[in-house]
Amino acid sequence: MKHLYFSVLLFALQSILLLEAQSPQYPEEVKKRIRLVEKSLACWVKTGENDTWTLAEGMKKYNINGVSIAVIHNYQIEWAKGYGFADLSEKRPVTEKTLFQAASISKSLNSMGVLKLARENKLDLNCDINKYLVSWKFPYDARFANKSVTMINLLSHTAGLTVSGFPGYEKSDSLPSLIQILDGKKPANTGPVRAIIEPGERFIYSGGGITISQLIVMDITGLSYDVFMKKNVLDSLGMESSSFTQPPPAFRKSLLATGYKADGSEVKGRYHIYPEQAAAGLWTNPADLCRYIIETQLSYKGESSKVLTPEMTRLRLTTIIDDAALGVFVNSRVTGSFKYFNHNGGNEGFCCTAIGCLNEGEGVVIMTNTDYNNNFILEEIANSVASIYKWKDYYLPEIKEVVKMEPSALDKYAGKYELEGKAVSIRISDEGLLVNLYENQYWKVYFTSGSEFFLKEFRGRFNFLFDADNKISGININGMTAKKID
Repeated sequence: MKHLYFSVLLFALQSILLLEAQSPQYPEEVKKRIRLVEKSLACWVKTGENDTWTLAEGMKKYNINGVSIAVIHNYQIEWAKGYGFADLSEKRPVTEKTLFQAASISKSLNSMGVLKLARENKLDLNCDINKYLVSWKFPYDARFANKSVTMINLLSHTAGLTVSGFPGYEKSDSLPSLIQILDGKKPANTGPVRAIIEPGERFIYSGGGITISQLIVMDITGLSYDVFMKKNVLDSLGMESSSFTQPPPAFRKSLLATGYKADGSEVKGRYHIYPEQAAAGLWTNPADLCRYIIETQLSYKGESSKVLTPEMTRLRLTTIIDDAALGVFVNSRVTGSFKYFNHNGGNEGFCCTAIGCLNEGEGVVIMTNTDYNNNFILEEIANSVASIYKWKDYYLPEIKEVVKMEPSALDKYAGKYELEGKAVSIRISDEGLLVNLYENQYWKVYFTSGSEFFLKEFRGRFNFLFDADNKISGININGMTAKKID
């Protein structure tokens, strides 16, 4: 009995310690806002019923192992907190210090480093990039050689280049050089970075273009990319826990989150290596990324120049095509309203977002160690933060009226569909009609008519298609047809 009592006591103590490890101490009013954020997740639509849910419910629904959140209020980090596990096998909890792969958010910090070189007159943002490339030259296609590719083009994804993203490399893989990556030569696992349209014509997201900017930084400075970024950007911003070093140094091992795939399996080797550091290689945590956001906000106001002058920061935040600025996206949810700058990120096993307001000192960074399906919960958490902290013109949900369907009328919709070679299934449950679009997750169908419907988890246009005999023939999903096959 004594042994049993001791075991129970030990388990209780461990549970308390785990909770405390994930719960830094804050003033009561801040704790109250944290609790409100944790129970107010919301999606893009409101129906009048079950419009909010808890973070715990969201993590369970999307099979997410760990989440880390940091919130900016009045140009300060008000709180940072971790939830769930950084590593399941070790039962190691996520804390505010846990490091995640920032994936494409790396591009935002990269743009600060590049513009710092421009600030120091070591780089003209509007010159041909081949003026600065020494170890490699961009091979212009004769079809698109009328205009030069510039650094402005690279940072705003308007250079018309290939290779949108990178899958990373397993720890046991041979790592390619940057030149091998840019030329698509083994052991690189992506194709060559080349022009497919004339620069400046339109937006084409290209991590390949960002990788060219990485090589330019190295050719100009003679430094390794991670060393340059540490000295010129990360240290200046106070991002002491962050690093572009790939693979990450051994002394950070205890802080690194393990990545998990959408099906719950662990990424082989716990995480991938990204020699494409500028495009996807930053390891960081939400608090450190908040420091980047706050500096951007203050510099935009003309109140700080830790890395860039206010003039250079405003240039970085000037959109080139659509909402694409230099290493960041800037948009208004309503024409003429408050503007927000953001970047999302997704590596194998990781997904994250960083959002800041340009008009006020508000923002949030959310990082997770589960990929693909994670972007849904990122938006839901951001909506919760925006609601609790009363961000202006950010969370503006669509209001929809749901049409109730009788259970007997649902049979005709159920079955198997095929969308571009991938299976889509619809089944009937006690909740109503459920559709499976991602992995093994089924989401409730909300009808707005006998043919049109929406999903709370996924913003899109959905309607059932009927043949001449008024039988279901397929589903229109954002303009693509999922054909009914059973």
